[in-house]
Amino acid sequence: MDRTIPALPVGSVVAAASSYAERLGFEVVHLDPAGFAVVRRDAAEIHLWEASDTGWRVRPPADLVDRPVRTGAEDFLAGTASCRVSCGDPAEVDALHAELAAAGMLHPTDGGAPVDTDWGTREVAALDLDGNLLTFFARTQPPPR
Repeated sequence: MDRTIPALPVGSVVAAASSYAERLGFEVVHLDPAGFAVVRRDAAEIHLWEASDTGWRVRPPADLVDRPVRTGAEDFLAGTASCRVSCGDPAEVDALHAELAAAGMLHPTDGGAPVDTDWGTREVAALDLDGNLLTFFARTQPPPR
């Protein structure tokens, strides 16, 4: 296998793609306003899909028991995902932390600097417009075997 591409659920693919471009530094390389976008920054690519089905909200509760919600695009899915994005080196994570701080995109628990983990990475966490977690990391030690 070669690489993975995360696909994150968002409330509005147009708003999310715009936010990724303006606040996270990604380029929008594909945008289908009907519900799908591709954003890219350097070699990192993320797919955004619109989770905006509100039909389940107007169904009677008894109907939900007999016919559970399962379109796969329910609006409550937006903001429930996460992904990890590998960066070239720890200095890149440091620079990204400063950039994300200036854009107001850091995770609310951010302590003011990237975190060096016990498992050998330096990391910075951000939340996208919908609340999906994006963790940017670089190895500070060889990966465990």
